[in-house]
Amino acid sequence: MLCRSLLLAAVLVPTALAEATPKFNSIQKKWWAIQPVSAVQPPAVDAAGQQWVRNEIDHFVYDKLKAKNLRPAPLASREVFLRRVTLDLTGLPPTPAEAQAFLNDTKPGAEERLVDRLLASPRYGERWGRHWLDVVRYSDSDGFKQDDTRPNMWRYRDWVIQSWNEDKPFDRFIKEQIAADELYPGDAKALPGLGYLRLFEDEFNQANIPLRRQELLNDLTDNTAYAFLGVTLACARCHDHKFDPLLHRDYYRLQAFFANIKIDDNAPVASTADIAAYNAKMEQYKAAAKPILDQIDVLLAAPRAAYRKEYIERFPEEVQVVINREPAKRTPLDWQIYHKAITQVDVEDSLVVSKRGTPAIKAQYQKLLKDLDQYKHLLPEPLPVAQVMRDQAMDAPATHVLRAGAIGAEMEETAPGFLSILDPAPATVHAKPELNSSGRRTALANLLADAKNPLTTRVIVNRIWQYHFGRGIAGTPNDFGLMGDRPSHRELLDWLTGTFTGADGWSIKKLHKRIVLSATYRQSSDYRAEAAAIDNENKFLWRYPRRRLEAEAIRDSMLAVSGLLDRTMGGPGVFPSVPAGTEIQEGRHWRKSTGDADEFRASVYIFARRLVRYPMLESFDAPLAFESCGRRQETVTADQALELMNGQAAARFAQALARRVANDSGQSHDALAERAYRLTLGRAPSAVELDRSRAFLTAQSKLAGSGQSALEDLCLNLLSSSEFLYID
Repeated sequence: MLCRSLLLAAVLVPTALAEATPKFNSIQKKWWAIQPVSAVQPPAVDAAGQQWVRNEIDHFVYDKLKAKNLRPAPLASREVFLRRVTLDLTGLPPTPAEAQAFLNDTKPGAEERLVDRLLASPRYGERWGRHWLDVVRYSDSDGFKQDDTRPNMWRYRDWVIQSWNEDKPFDRFIKEQIAADELYPGDAKALPGLGYLRLFEDEFNQANIPLRRQELLNDLTDNTAYAFLGVTLACARCHDHKFDPLLHRDYYRLQAFFANIKIDDNAPVASTADIAAYNAKMEQYKAAAKPILDQIDVLLAAPRAAYRKEYIERFPEEVQVVINREPAKRTPLDWQIYHKAITQVDVEDSLVVSKRGTPAIKAQYQKLLKDLDQYKHLLPEPLPVAQVMRDQAMDAPATHVLRAGAIGAEMEETAPGFLSILDPAPATVHAKPELNSSGRRTALANLLADAKNPLTTRVIVNRIWQYHFGRGIAGTPNDFGLMGDRPSHRELLDWLTGTFTGADGWSIKKLHKRIVLSATYRQSSDYRAEAAAIDNENKFLWRYPRRRLEAEAIRDSMLAVSGLLDRTMGGPGVFPSVPAGTEIQEGRHWRKSTGDADEFRASVYIFARRLVRYPMLESFDAPLAFESCGRRQETVTADQALELMNGQAAARFAQALARRVANDSGQSHDALAERAYRLTLGRAPSAVELDRSRAFLTAQSKLAGSGQSALEDLCLNLLSSSEFLYID
């Protein structure tokens, strides 16, 4: 409420020209993140280092360790490496058969063959696509109080997963999200990438349309800066950034690239020929059914007019004026207001009838619908559609710098442009008349995907490194500014970035291989007090940083080892069972999918509702999609233990695992325990663990009155163990 009050107060401030762009001082110009990516060479290492290094990455890490009087940890065992890299790249533990195959492969290149197999797995795209979905705040719903469903948003999620599995060059990956329709017209595979532009929170029934428009643009501007540039440009919405050389004007220069877009929730994901065939068949249907369709128009003329009048009057006067204005007299800004408002006015006939139809009209309407059934055979099959944003026309509304970020407090007009400290000139924009599009997003896509862009390129390399080690070379992946972490290995980051955009052709999979085949990645995670005394946070990587799996990988690993995981890919979000009473809104409960068909799908396919997540994922820190999540929290809370020991999902997975263990082995307690350990932890139990497991099964069988119940309890304990939940 206070924020809205300040906003309204700011609107009353007289507008004035913005201050002239200040000159950047020498210190600001030395900001590390905006320097050109250096063409560095891996440093030479001494004889001891030569024995350790495996590729160029290790030269940089070893050199830094030596400078800090540190030494790297010994290499982890092959068993540990197998489990580590399999969980890391696919989010699932290796099966006993996969483990045996790798351990039996003693020929040179075994590790590389393993990594190639993992990168070729469809599970790779599901796991690493999920990381990107965090960054872009992916959700299947709007947010705000209503949190309405976006029924086709999942096509963007599937596009992300497919893009990672195909190893789509990252520059192309960027371009499709910003301007697929302009850069690749007619490419149905690229179009869902524009779903990125549709991921903002949205109160679809908001009456204050200018406010809704500005909030949409702010959300998109903020997230684009976080996701692609790694800068907190949102801090410049109201004034020049307090710490970084980012200007108040820069915020609106970037926002101007998006000033012309409108929502398109029915964008056909089909070829030009298929769309033409669909339209032709629809015209045939309308022609044949015209007599009845005309009767419906006559019947509903009054209810439609009444509904339209009521809902237009809900809007502020200035919005009503725009809606009622002659189309030829609407400005580009008018058209944006109109497009956002009209969806609340022109609605489905079924809603009009339910709200404004008399009993007689409702009865007659139902009769006419039945009469239409005779023409159903003429209807074309619906085209698949995606929810995207695209330009409303070639001419864009003007973008003004807003005093204190307040709507109505317009200062100078600004053209689309990049960060002034990198390029103070307006962006070069070429309209696309053949597409009725402004071309602004094409200009932005080319700026972001430029190999010479020092921010975009470093940011994605840093993100990939972070997901492998739990921490980026720069520890704040969404903030490369002065208040963020400085890179621990600046030269390594530049070498990786230059190689990524150069020799590796923007290939993420090649970047993965360099990292996971390095000695740095292969280190054991053993703690050493003398090393911790020098580098307690392990910034210089004197050991492998043990870390907990993400929420989705925890659930999916449980499903995999229990034999329940449904590996079906893609499609609308699913709704696994949740505890009774789980609400998505007051009085609205989590919808359960029909039967068990979707109960055990991979977690990336669970319906992602903004206001509430699937309980197990929420307990283990899955983010709500309100803003870009560059790095998940890793909390340790009581509800995590309760979810594992008392939750119905974990119990169900443990029961299935116990059945699998009992079916696959003999009935002795030793055999059951060994099989359970191999399935969950990928190894045989130690002598001590075997003794304890045997004693537990014996005692628990008596206590529970059932050997199967005792085995379920043992399985639940293994699924809840730190060794299962952590990447070592």
